[in-house]
Amino acid sequence: MRKISILTACYNEEENIELLYKEIKKQMLSLENYEYEHIFIDNASTDKTVEILKHIAAKDKNVKVIVNVRNFGHIRSPFYGIRQCFGDVVISIVADLQDPPELIPQFIKKWEEGYKIVVGVKNKSKENPVMYSIRKIFYGLLSKASETEQIKNFTGFGLYDKKFVDVVRTIDDPYPYFRGLIGELGFDVAQIDYTQPRREHGKTKNNLYTLYDIAMLGFVNHSKLPLRLASFIGFGVAIISLLAALIYFIYKLIYWDSFQAGTAPLVIGLFFFSSIQLFFIGIIGEYIGAIHTQVRKRPLVIEKERVNFD
Repeated sequence: MRKISILTACYNEEENIELLYKEIKKQMLSLENYEYEHIFIDNASTDKTVEILKHIAAKDKNVKVIVNVRNFGHIRSPFYGIRQCFGDVVISIVADLQDPPELIPQFIKKWEEGYKIVVGVKNKSKENPVMYSIRKIFYGLLSKASETEQIKNFTGFGLYDKKFVDVVRTIDDPYPYFRGLIGELGFDVAQIDYTQPRREHGKTKNNLYTLYDIAMLGFVNHSKLPLRLASFIGFGVAIISLLAALIYFIYKLIYWDSFQAGTAPLVIGLFFFSSIQLFFIGIIGEYIGAIHTQVRKRPLVIEKERVNFD
């Protein structure tokens, strides 16, 4: 029998974790000729999530648990978890039930048709419309700026064939942008649209910082456009400044006694150029930070314990 590995990364999801477990089990029991394992990787939750997971794992040997020694973040922990899955396919699904488990049979069907990767694309969402719009703008910008094709409105929810996961294990990246690897590695991808449901229990762990982190990671890892914009805008502003200075100089020569330039152009120009410089110094800093993360070669995560692993 072929084996399906379900991966769920979680942090403080005590209100959702058992509901998700039951929904996953329901879907997997409907699939014939498949066995499965459900691996939870917990990022050192401070609520009862780990306690609930251990209780479930004690009753169901299909459930396996990895507990990290501390919170390694929303990028590293899921990526590490995928590398611990050794089924014929891996299905990544979040713990908050905003990735519909009922799509799993559709993922499997597409995989049986020959696709190595099947992704869920949220073309609609019942979440906050402002946040959904911001996310949609980000996906659009990244898709246009990226050097490789990116999937719009894709959050990582999907099925990944063993061949893809084997390649992922060879990638030595301590802070990877997993979504970008889909287009970069070039496997056949099928897309299934879905409407993202509203989160019913608990609070989202994504805040402005984590969303910014994901956004900048995507741009830094898969696009040189921000750096090139710095060069182009700097060159363009330099030409405009030179022309403006030349016009002022000619005007002063013609109307020497009556023309008073004043301090306004100097003040406006100073603040304008300073803001441009600070903005692009920040962009360059993001790339330097990414390089710094790479050269340190820190481990993705450090495990505290495992449950139900042979």
